[in-house]
Amino acid sequence: MGDERWQVTGSAAEVYERQLVPAIFAPWAPRALDLATPATGDRVLDTACGTGVVAWLAAERVGPTGQVVGQDLNPGMLAVASTVPAGDAPIGSAGPAGAGSIAWVQASTGQLPFADGSFGVVACQLGLQYFPDRPAALAEMARVLAPGGRLAAMVWDAIDHSPGFAVLADALDHCIGPAAGATMRAPFALHDQEALAALLSGAGFEEVSVQPEAGTVRFPSIQEFVLAQGTGSPLASPIAAAGPAARAALLTAAETTLAPWQGPDGLAFPIKALLLSGHVP
Repeated sequence: MGDERWQVTGSAAEVYERQLVPAIFAPWAPRALDLATPATGDRVLDTACGTGVVAWLAAERVGPTGQVVGQDLNPGMLAVASTVPAGDAPIGSAGPAGAGSIAWVQASTGQLPFADGSFGVVACQLGLQYFPDRPAALAEMARVLAPGGRLAAMVWDAIDHSPGFAVLADALDHCIGPAAGATMRAPFALHDQEALAALLSGAGFEEVSVQPEAGTVRFPSIQEFVLAQGTGSPLASPIAAAGPAARAALLTAAETTLAPWQGPDGLAFPIKALLLSGHVP
């Protein structure tokens, strides 16, 4: 099979939702959201929501008397989010039966377009490491929380705890270029637990907790893992620009270096997250 393996249908956001969310992000959504225990009738902001896996889960928990806002800077992610999992549900419509409604808002977390004290819960799954001004973004999250409002956030621990991504980053260095390897390592950059606790405290959160927790990344095969990363993440552009020979070399390198984690049921390797929580006074 040749370079056609890299040809996919749909946008990068659609590939992200279809392949990366189930394998990597969805298993963590309930664990992250549990930190803030959203209840029936709560108003929840899912900031940097991506395609909305946390927002849809929050909508189920707050029920029809609650309200969820999914906010992201990327309009492509929001376009996909508004159709998951309720088929062709329009923006702002109700999701599954018994769930609260979701409004989708394009905005920067550093300048949230919401009044002070608008929410009882703010969730941020795997967005904090990407914000250019993390103290400002956390201060905005604190500002839009009502007194006693809770934060539930999550970042990845160091890439050393995720050998599949670590060896893929090395393969990207050699086959695509150092910039691609750096892109793969970027999601794992915010892993200093003391620094994270200080960030939350500095933004006004109290009773801050940083909890390490282990998980597993699963894909049907090594090839599907690499192709999903290479077509549904920020790696798509550098890999597309690298040309067929570089892409073939990347797949060959990945199949060799990831072989220890390939079993009869597919690819499975460990990963570790840091679950962050706190509340405003």
